[in-house]
Amino acid sequence: MTATEDHGTTTGRYDGETTLKLRLPTVRGARSAPGYLFEEITRADWVLGRVPDTGWSAAPSGRRTRVARALLACLLLVQATLSLRLHNSAFEDEALYVYAGHAMIDHLFHGTPDYGGFDNYFSGSPALYPVLAAWVDTAAGLTGVRLMSLTFMLGATALLYSLTRMLFNERTALCAAGIFAVAQSTLFLGNFATYDAMAVFLLALTSWILVRVAPGHWALPLTAVPVATLTVGVKYASALYLPTLCLLLVLAAHRRLGAREALRRGAVFTAGVTVLIGIGLSTTDYLEAIRSTTTDRAHGGTSAGLMLWDCARWGGLLFALACLGTLLYWRRAGLGEVPARNRVTPLPRWRLALGVLLTGTALLAPAYQIHLQTSISLHKHIGYGLLFAAPMAGVGLSRLMGAHFRFPQAVVAVGVLALTLGMSQSAHNYGVWPDTTHLIPELAKNVRPGQKWLGQPHEAPVYYLGSAGLTDYTLWTSIYYIDYAGREGRHLSGPDGYRAAIDDGWFDGVVLDWSDQPGAIQTLIRKEMRTSNRYRLASALVYRTSAGSGHFEIWLRIPSAHTP
Repeated sequence: MTATEDHGTTTGRYDGETTLKLRLPTVRGARSAPGYLFEEITRADWVLGRVPDTGWSAAPSGRRTRVARALLACLLLVQATLSLRLHNSAFEDEALYVYAGHAMIDHLFHGTPDYGGFDNYFSGSPALYPVLAAWVDTAAGLTGVRLMSLTFMLGATALLYSLTRMLFNERTALCAAGIFAVAQSTLFLGNFATYDAMAVFLLALTSWILVRVAPGHWALPLTAVPVATLTVGVKYASALYLPTLCLLLVLAAHRRLGAREALRRGAVFTAGVTVLIGIGLSTTDYLEAIRSTTTDRAHGGTSAGLMLWDCARWGGLLFALACLGTLLYWRRAGLGEVPARNRVTPLPRWRLALGVLLTGTALLAPAYQIHLQTSISLHKHIGYGLLFAAPMAGVGLSRLMGAHFRFPQAVVAVGVLALTLGMSQSAHNYGVWPDTTHLIPELAKNVRPGQKWLGQPHEAPVYYLGSAGLTDYTLWTSIYYIDYAGREGRHLSGPDGYRAAIDDGWFDGVVLDWSDQPGAIQTLIRKEMRTSNRYRLASALVYRTSAGSGHFEIWLRIPSAHTP
């Protein structure tokens, strides 16, 4: 092809075809950026200059606070949603505590005899949480009482955030609140009407007050004394965490005031709590209940290996993160995302002491229950210690993330794992007890005022049917204890008592929970009802739980059977 080129267009002919060529501008030399030579940019040994520290100030800022609070609100919304997704009828403890609260209100304000004897076997003062729960139940039912528990758990998460922020910073506080908010115990207690949610909230509030007032006047820790004492009153086992609260106060004060002033504040707090608890024990009859439910609790038969596995499943991830945070915080004070050049850096031994104290507290409840060989309520009690270990878990997550969110994928992976475990485990634990939704209407057809019933369960029927005026607590006998005076006037208990009462037709009706692995008493009761010719099977209602299946049996006394 031939062509003639000039500064305009060029037209060339080839076999009758014409091609049009555009003029291309002359390529000029590359212009270097102001202040740099073009050759410097292409040098292999060129590195980015150091970022000034003033660009990453550790001082509080309004923008950082607003962003952190917005993220905390999102975490609380997620926690509330995951707790409210759990559904089941009243558990026996929920029904018992609410009913006991109504009985206590009638006793305190209307002079009704205290026939329940709740002071002797409740694991907390029946005049505190049960009365509050009964008051809420009057206004909003069991749903309202469970929403009160959710409020307590949301408050505990918010206080945990503020506490961790005072000890470390906003990012660590958000990590701590996030990992605690999705733990199975947190989600479970957020929709469970027992002492525990209130006790966890009061522990968080006490810890927050102590860290807040630690650098101030030596008498300020006394403001936390009533809250700490109330915590023990609500749940006697909360006394297990009083040493942790005292040592946390000492460490928080020692960081700025030295050993002498720190010990002074710890002594003031300890003396105040001791005096108030002593006054409470001397003016009430709760000491026997504390012995039977806490200090001298009967030993069970659960193996230590099985309980260790349960602890690892329910709190192992948070505890492992707390251990990692303790180790990394001990080795290096700076948390990585902000410089600590202008801040007072804690000594390594102080950092180690704080980490060991908070992380080690998570072992208290599991160690005590392993000692007792009982797994009853372990899935709830493990949450008390996780509240204290969460700040160090937040440090561990913050270090995994790296400076300036360098490794977000690590935190995302841990968060997804924690969320998955928390959701699945809380749903499983919330579905362990049978749903009595269909049992209660069937009982309502047969229960009449003044009738005597033997029941397992009996707390839920008493709660639901008692509100309708069909029965009350004194008319029901449980499968755990009986004191029956037979025809000969002898008081019988245990298997002999159940056998004699059924053979005599003492009960107007019997509710029996028959599952895949019935206990000895359930087996005895079922056998006696089949052979005594005193009762007939009226209904059998099948149920399924997260642990298996079974059915409720309702037995009614044959009208021709006369009682002694």
